Amino acid sequence: MMEEIPEWVKAAQAKWKYRGLRRPSFAIEPQSGQESVWDYPRPPRIVRDQRHVIVRANGRIIADSQSTYRVLETASPPTFYIPPSDVGNSVLLPRAKSSLCEWKGRAQYWSMKMDGLVLEDVAWSYMNPFPGFEVIAGYIAFYPNRVDCYVNEELAQPQPGGLYGGWVTQDIVGPYKGEPGTGSW
Repeated sequence: MMEEIPEWVKAAQAKWKYRGLRRPSFAIEPQSGQESVWDYPRPPRIVRDQRHVIVRANGRIIADSQSTYRVLETASPPTFYIPPSDVGNSVLLPRAKSSLCEWKGRAQYWSMKMDGLVLEDVAWSYMNPFPGFEVIAGYIAFYPNRVDCYVNEELAQPQPGGLYGGWVTQDIVGPYKGEPGTGSW
């Protein structure tokens, strides 16, 4: 069942300063084969991606897919959403914790139990996303600052700040939302 967008969330959506319509003067100019996060739209766009995505923890493969979705949002590196069938969910534990994205809806968080250890909040998913984001319902996104996330064998770097889950790779240029003072980006 799809969640309806509350009016206060619609008001929050309207407050964003940058919407991907033009690059700000401080944006890095992309080179051939690169994308600028400042060209991504707001509200975010979902794009099918067939590059090889692997997620590892303690050297063990947790997810392996060539059928992901990337969510592209102004000022943020892409976040990869992996189909649940490509995730070894036997290591994932649902958490009671949740948060609300003004575009995608209520996120459920996942921890991972592996080798006797529990790693908190390694991933999240939207079980009942807002309209326009139904295609990622149940898909799982991993934090590259908590597990190793690869795109075509390149280890993705985490989006700055620790709060967001974007995957920074060589084909993406910023600067990126997440650093101090970037909350309105």
